[in-house]
Amino acid sequence: MAILDIINVPDPLLKTISKPVDAVTDELRKLMDDMLQTMYIAPGIGLAAIQVGVAKRVIVVDVAEIPENPEEEPIREPKYLVNPEVVWESLEHNVFNEGCLSVPDHYADVERPISVKIRYLDYDGQKREERMEGLLATVVQHEIDHLNGIVFIDYLSKLKRSMIVKKVQKADKEKEDA
Repeated sequence: MAILDIINVPDPLLKTISKPVDAVTDELRKLMDDMLQTMYIAPGIGLAAIQVGVAKRVIVVDVAEIPENPEEEPIREPKYLVNPEVVWESLEHNVFNEGCLSVPDHYADVERPISVKIRYLDYDGQKREERMEGLLATVVQHEIDHLNGIVFIDYLSKLKRSMIVKKVQKADKEKEDA
């Protein structure tokens, strides 16, 4: 498995609408494995292919709890979603303080449906339909947004969004200069 580079705002690729996948192939499974490894190392709980520069409708997520004892191995519960689409959403909404691997060290409250039904292809290319609740529902919606060229800071005011982008650019420049 390879660790992939995660692109940060304001990279224009993050505004790209990702293309549907025709079939789940060995090549696509390798991409998903690499994405999952990249997400764990980052560390994060969700990653869209566009965040690693691949404009395909693919996301990986894992919202399993991390043990409090750092000596314990986390129990992994990865989900691989190819061509995910929301086919139903609850009327009830929830607000989560979201972050993003493409907007490092910045968080903001975003309101989303608390429950959704997602249709997708799994790791083996099998059609699935699954109801998701709470954090999992939020993470999957956040990642589907990425596939549609939306970053969570797009839900913020133009001023707040601009300030965050400038801070991310400054931090990236400082890393390059170090």
